[in-house]
Amino acid sequence: MRARLTAGLVVLLAVSCAAVGVAAVYELNGFLTGRLDQQLQDAGPRFAASLEHGSARPSDHDGDENGDSRRQSTGTFGARAAGGDVTNAAVVTADSTPAVRSVELTASDEASLLAVPADGAGHTVELSSLGDYRVLAVRGRDGDVLITGLPTEPVEAAVHRLVLVAALVFGVALVVTGVAGALWVRWSLRPLNRVAATATRVSELPLASGEVALPEREPASDPRSEVGRVDAAFDRMLGHVGDALTKRHASEERLRSFAADASHELRTPVATVRGHAELALLHPGPVPAAVHRALERIAAESARMGEMVDELLLLARLDAGRPLERLPVDLTHLVLDAVADARAVGPGHRWVLELPEEPVTVSGDAHRLQQVLANLLANARAHTPDGTRVTVCLEAVGPAAVLTVHDDGPGVAEDVLPGVFERFTRADRRRTDGAGGGAGLGLSIVAAVVEAHGGTVALDSRPGSTTFTVRVPTV
Repeated sequence: MRARLTAGLVVLLAVSCAAVGVAAVYELNGFLTGRLDQQLQDAGPRFAASLEHGSARPSDHDGDENGDSRRQSTGTFGARAAGGDVTNAAVVTADSTPAVRSVELTASDEASLLAVPADGAGHTVELSSLGDYRVLAVRGRDGDVLITGLPTEPVEAAVHRLVLVAALVFGVALVVTGVAGALWVRWSLRPLNRVAATATRVSELPLASGEVALPEREPASDPRSEVGRVDAAFDRMLGHVGDALTKRHASEERLRSFAADASHELRTPVATVRGHAELALLHPGPVPAAVHRALERIAAESARMGEMVDELLLLARLDAGRPLERLPVDLTHLVLDAVADARAVGPGHRWVLELPEEPVTVSGDAHRLQQVLANLLANARAHTPDGTRVTVCLEAVGPAAVLTVHDDGPGVAEDVLPGVFERFTRADRRRTDGAGGGAGLGLSIVAAVVEAHGGTVALDSRPGSTTFTVRVPTV
């Protein structure tokens, strides 16, 4: 904006200077040309009338070779025309003898002189041997045409000098105005610069979750100016944003506390229900088949609910920012164990393992990283049909360990893909017709645990190719 305002100011000034310069040059040229015409009027046709028809003999008026040069300025041109021809032409010279010198005219010069109307007004012609002249033509007593002229070189010299002076003055004025204008615009836009700097700092803040501390706001500038009103409006907007973030953080804290408390409180009754169901199944006496089936379902759902409660409690602790263990973990060993477990649980799938020659070690919580691997492999097993090839690859790439879990199943549905790592996300259209399915917390736990280790997780899915990529910093 500063550049555009300064450039616009300089351009407007340049246009104004150019307009003033053109007007001044035009007026000066017209004024000096008018003075030249007035001189021709005052001089009259005396010099041209003193030229003899085609003669180079001295005039009766003076001793000059070819005309009366008395009271004639240097460079005065005179010519006589009769019968459609220029019979004689001469010019006054001050630094030579004689004072009047004949002029050799070309055919184009004669044509130009003959074309000058005898109206007593000034006209500009170009003579090949003399240059540009301002000439005046009148009719003589003998029916001839008397032409008197003065050189336009003084007028042109004065105009050229004005052009040079104007260019120099206007050029200096443009430079000074450009520098001063840039400083003035910069000073005037200081409040706007502060707004931009504050907006930049706010844009760099993580506003998605957690407590956010907005930057301190500068004192408001003059509210009567446009920049001042923008500054004030931005400050009010930041105030509203700060209030909204504070309320959002308080709501998140209440929800997180509720989830943690509820999960913690539910663990005991869920374990109790499961224990009583398993105890009832161990009763030695005869139990009706319907009752036995109901007890089995109670035990299974209690176990499933217990897992869900544990997952919710883990997410609540991760959201609260509780630190995980930071110990050296052999990620290669964890991958071997996880794939072995997945092969035992899902023998219908083809499990492929690709490991580097050297162990890959990261700093983190071994139990939580094992849970990440188990959830990813369980996801691939549960949502792909038997016969699907699942490839688990581990490698060290620079300062990070990169784990990929790839399968050639049907892929993730497009409507599920954007929120696949969100909590309680379950696909309506599953990639397999198998039964079961969790609560939709497995991938959200993967994302939360990886993020707690300072890493990232990403998904690339299309029909026939689904790849989860986990990056965790190495030791």
